[in-house]
Amino acid sequence: MKAFSDYFGIKERGTSLGTEVRAGITTFLTMAYILFVNPMILKDAGVPFEACVVGTAIAAGLSSILMGVVANFPIALASGMGLNSVLAYTIILKQGISWQAGMGLIFLDGLLVFLLVIVGLREAVMNAIPVSLRHAIAAGIGLFIAFIGVLNSGLAVIDKESLLPKAGDITQPGPLVAALGTLIIAGLVTMRVKGGILLGILINTVLALLLGVAKIPKGIEPPDFSTIGALDIPGALRLSLVPLLIGLMIVDFFDTLGTATAIGYQAKLLDKEGRILSIGRVLGIDAIAAMIGGVCGASSVTSYIESAAGVSEGGRTGLTSIVVGILFLLGIFLAPFAAIVPKEATAPALIIIGFLMMGSLMEVDFGDLEIAIPAFVTFLAMPVMYSISHGIGYGFITYVVIKAIRGKFRDVHPLMYIVALIFGLSFALLPTK
Repeated sequence: MKAFSDYFGIKERGTSLGTEVRAGITTFLTMAYILFVNPMILKDAGVPFEACVVGTAIAAGLSSILMGVVANFPIALASGMGLNSVLAYTIILKQGISWQAGMGLIFLDGLLVFLLVIVGLREAVMNAIPVSLRHAIAAGIGLFIAFIGVLNSGLAVIDKESLLPKAGDITQPGPLVAALGTLIIAGLVTMRVKGGILLGILINTVLALLLGVAKIPKGIEPPDFSTIGALDIPGALRLSLVPLLIGLMIVDFFDTLGTATAIGYQAKLLDKEGRILSIGRVLGIDAIAAMIGGVCGASSVTSYIESAAGVSEGGRTGLTSIVVGILFLLGIFLAPFAAIVPKEATAPALIIIGFLMMGSLMEVDFGDLEIAIPAFVTFLAMPVMYSISHGIGYGFITYVVIKAIRGKFRDVHPLMYIVALIFGLSFALLPTK
């Protein structure tokens, strides 16, 4: 038991086995929706729905356990929202390729990003980012997930005519559950109740059942493993797909940098220079996870910002991720029961967690406009553009341009110039949908 505790650094990081288990359950509950949302998106591209549920569960389970065991970091992984839509609609359907070839492209994306990790480029870019900009990324992601929570809750909806957010109908059961749930979780967090976010999600689920927002499943179907190993790598090796492959790599590369930064700062898993602990392993496992997603027919698997829910519950080690992984693997057989917890029950948790992550903004020196303006652009762009990588990209470009205007070329790490140029070219030349 001592060797187990020492390996994960349970005492070092001020946590306990019970806390890690609770944190893992909390993170899983905020992520469980992917078991159904991912197959719903990918079925439009021809991926068998039932088999995709199984593939999504296996990919998330294996990747999260790998993150916990190898990197000892409280980040869970699953099929990336946004990336799955790009794969289904922009790549498979628009390019007229098979879904198997699409999964082959996802595998190649993970393989190439993994090679960038091996040569140290991904970690070097991470360390080249100014500390204040890292804090802005963490706060921006907090605002982003709070915005996701508001939309998932139905408290705000997208107007079909203007395509802009507007207030939802709080008299409807779904938004009502979310509104009451937000107050419940806010109250529990304010009172510093241990496990308050998890308890709040469970209370919200009971409310959802009482108001008819959630339903008890009727039964369990036997799992379908037909998407496992069905990828077609030769079919993905087409010249016309190269720009799309580059686009996938850019999103994968920088989304994870943002997520790892946010979780690392929230959990205070930093060294003396403010760098994320074990960042090389975190980034390496994330790249391997993308390959696992391709093999399982589940789209690209990536680090989830919902991991912030577990960190808010005290998760500080890889045990949190391992618990999430085990629960996802159980989801192969018990997926219908995970559907009991509706998005209206977990959305309030995302809103409150977003608030907690906003504290990173206090670390930005707003008296220094050369860093404050790029930080603001980063913070604002993520929720407005509904993209972590776009927020990071516009923030980096703004930072480099302002420093250049001021004639402070040497203040900028050379890698920041290169990354800003890559972002600029990708925004100009690569598809955004």
